[in-house]
Amino acid sequence: MTFSRRVVLAATAAAACAAAVAVYASASPGTDDSVAVPVPDAQAARYCSALHARLPKRLDGLAMHDLKPRSELTAGWGDPLIVLRCGVPRPAVDYDSDTPGAEVDGVSWSYQSAPGGGTVMTTTLRKAYVELVLPAKFAHDASPLVDLAPAVRAAIPAGI
Repeated sequence: MTFSRRVVLAATAAAACAAAVAVYASASPGTDDSVAVPVPDAQAARYCSALHARLPKRLDGLAMHDLKPRSELTAGWGDPLIVLRCGVPRPAVDYDSDTPGAEVDGVSWSYQSAPGGGTVMTTTLRKAYVELVLPAKFAHDASPLVDLAPAVRAAIPAGI
């Protein structure tokens, strides 16, 4: 049985959206700060470990705190919770040339809306993908991206 590229991309997009919804829902206020930990390949995991060591202790003035389960692949700041996950799969929206994006201090990000008015930002053109879930309060604020850019540039090489 053969599938057309469109069917495969649609299925991939649906899975990526479901994962983003699950992460956003688990990162919503009032939870126990539990998030889904990505399962990257070994090389991406090394990049993510290097990123974790360089993450800012404060993001847009918000203190960093541990998430559950504790992992070098995740980080969180503030309340409402901003969640970073490193080593996520390439988002399906990145295959669409019409996907909105932004470049902030040398790091390119794609973005898509999340439930509740939030935004899911994902790095593009990097050897490991970093996802940042911003709650509605921060959805239109580039400050977290500015704060993360030096760490991302230093830890995760450009390229695909």
